Amino acid sequence: MSRQGAADVVAIFGPTASGKTAVAEAVADAIGGEVVSCDSMQAYRGLPILTNQPERPTRLVGVWPLDHEGSVAEFAELAHAVVDELLACGRTPVLAGGTGLYLRAAIGELGLPPKVDPAVRARAQRLYERLGPERAHALLAARDPGAAATVHPSDRRRVVRALELLEVGASLQPAEAQLWSERARHPTVVFGLDVPRETLAERIRARTEAMLEAGVVEEVRHAVAGPISSTASRALGLRELAQLSEAEALESLVRRTQRYAAYQRKWMRRIPGLVSVAADRPADEVADELLEVARARQHLPAGGAR
Repeated sequence: MSRQGAADVVAIFGPTASGKTAVAEAVADAIGGEVVSCDSMQAYRGLPILTNQPERPTRLVGVWPLDHEGSVAEFAELAHAVVDELLACGRTPVLAGGTGLYLRAAIGELGLPPKVDPAVRARAQRLYERLGPERAHALLAARDPGAAATVHPSDRRRVVRALELLEVGASLQPAEAQLWSERARHPTVVFGLDVPRETLAERIRARTEAMLEAGVVEEVRHAVAGPISSTASRALGLRELAQLSEAEALESLVRRTQRYAAYQRKWMRRIPGLVSVAADRPADEVADELLEVARARQHLPAGGAR
């Protein structure tokens, strides 16, 4: 499915509020592509304000109901299908997201651990409850130190997942993933949007204030009044907006978002071959530079919709 002399896929990564969506849309419009969201929370419908879902139709946005227990493995299947479909139609997939693992899953094969029988999961859950967080994690560390090193004792879901995988002879610690450059499923160029820390902090506060003005509190309260999965309930700010006053929720969400953005910046440094692009300027300027770099590397056609 690869086209000789050109990359099939463009991927854009960056911290929250770095402008990924606007840049991705500008790139897609310039080359006749489509944006594919690689955000673990935008995959859910029912929280469009909280998860900053794009206004225009975007692939893999709102594909799961809030009561669905989404997983990176399921997302990978969806993303691979969408990417392959777009390529078959001669359109460039422009992957955009701040969830590093989901972006990795969309680009390559993660070698994810297998699903297990519900009975195995039930036994692992009972073991965790009987032992408690610390002892359950100590047991995991004794049997699979690599997996134990990747999960906190209080993260019940992931400790249980690691324990159930032990029972079927697998591990939560993934094998080394073959994801980037020539090892991706399709030739891919990965860009990272770099925004100065102070500018990013200002954008995060402004965006959080805009979310409150847009009615995010009512949106969240409606969402938590119904069935919601443990995965969807981890959406950044959901708990604060549901439980705190508006003023308290604002400050808490700003702080948490800034910490998450710092984590995402660390992710950027872990991506081999990533091309860093200054993003503290209008999205069309960022997109122009991105396209210029990609074309100089013979990653994209000269211009215009294909």
